[in-house]
Amino acid sequence: MRVPCLRLSWRLTLAAAALGAWAVPAHAQQKFSFTTNWYAQAEHGGFYQAQAAGLYKKAGLEVTIRMGGPQVNIMQLLAAGQTDCVMGYDMQTLGAWEQGVEAVTVAAAFQKDPLVLIAHPGVLRSLADLRGKTLLISPAGYTVQWPWLKAKYMLDDRQRRPYSFSIQPFIADRNVVQQGYVTSEPYAIEKEAGFKPATFLLADHGWPPYSTTIVCMAKTVKERPQAVAAFVKASMQGWKDYLQGDPKAANALIRRDNPAMTDDRLAVGIRLLKESGVVFGGDAAKLGVGIVTDERMKKTYDTMVLLGQLDAKKVDVKRTYTTQFVRDLKILP
Repeated sequence: MRVPCLRLSWRLTLAAAALGAWAVPAHAQQKFSFTTNWYAQAEHGGFYQAQAAGLYKKAGLEVTIRMGGPQVNIMQLLAAGQTDCVMGYDMQTLGAWEQGVEAVTVAAAFQKDPLVLIAHPGVLRSLADLRGKTLLISPAGYTVQWPWLKAKYMLDDRQRRPYSFSIQPFIADRNVVQQGYVTSEPYAIEKEAGFKPATFLLADHGWPPYSTTIVCMAKTVKERPQAVAAFVKASMQGWKDYLQGDPKAANALIRRDNPAMTDDRLAVGIRLLKESGVVFGGDAAKLGVGIVTDERMKKTYDTMVLLGQLDAKKVDVKRTYTTQFVRDLKILP
């Protein structure tokens, strides 16, 4: 996962343009490209639903969805203008500003980051029991969630080991705790090992970032607000329809892009997205799918600054996101 300055004078212009976008579709069949953060899966379903159901087309957009993956640097593609928007993540986007990449979050499909810690049944009563346990954390996680976990639960760097995206070390050792996604590893462990692991969704324990966000360059937000507004609106309707309607057509597109994806994994992913409140929970329950709030963005920003993950002198949080495309959507669960 991974231009011009945003000034007040044109922020007001953007706001007016975005409001007009709800009533007037984007110009006929504007080309618009969106790059995801990984191989196609249920966690991307809302975007594929919007594609399969023709929501983008009705909004006047000809959308191309491109898969990301371990060898795809989506922020580099975004900065180079090789994609209009990407599927982002708050901490990645905020960090990009330190490198001079003016990437702006315009919507958040996931109100909760799906990141979990996974333990054998009965090993952890709560995350307060992590001390003394071996934690398998991905190399990227060392700089993302590990500083927060370490500070909150008074952990030691000697506890962590690299997570190589294999569940076998976890299955083999009852005292190992590993990271994962609520929609992925727990099911894989249950299917492989024959037991249901205990899962702890970090978002339910204070972990603040949004996830599966729509991120565009400031230049795109300024120059193409109508197209961005149309894409956001269609995508968020796609998420509602994917989780509450018939996902078959979207799943067919997902399997086309990622033939390794299976029907059972898609079905489990959809079920767990619903059960965990990743899309419909938090502020989305009252303010609508995709909502981004000032309070939430500031909380993530303050957390990163406090933990030394971000230099407050180099990054102004108010420039890193906008609420203009989601505050009036009201696509309620």
